[in-house]
Amino acid sequence: QVQVVESGGGEVQAGGSLRLSCRASSPGLTFDDYAMGWFRQAPGKEREAVSCITWRGHKTYYEDSVKGRFTISRDDAKNTLYLQMDSLKPEDTAIYYCASDSYVDSAKILIPYEYNYWGQGIQVTVSS
Repeated sequence: QVQVVESGGGEVQAGGSLRLSCRASSPGLTFDDYAMGWFRQAPGKEREAVSCITWRGHKTYYEDSVKGRFTISRDDAKNTLYLQMDSLKPEDTAIYYCASDSYVDSAKILIPYEYNYWGQGIQVTVSS
């Protein structure tokens, strides 16, 4: 069974930084189409993509509002995904989810329903 587990998160003031981590256990790591991503959902709003990355090609994708502030990266040896979040804004407040899938269409890599395996989510709160 694929397991996806997030860690990190917390509460910071606007302008601060946080780093999220995600470990995933999946045979998909051996396939070129494997991808992982970070998504977020604020109360009363739909889940949206934040940043995603392909595993073999190491190609990254970012939602426009986080470009230049967030950085997605991975540690292959530890099978761990990271999201470094700098210059945080109150509108970044949400529950953040890590997701993975072995066969993600690159044209749809930022679409939540393309991912079949999800973590439980962690809270990120940015105060004004």
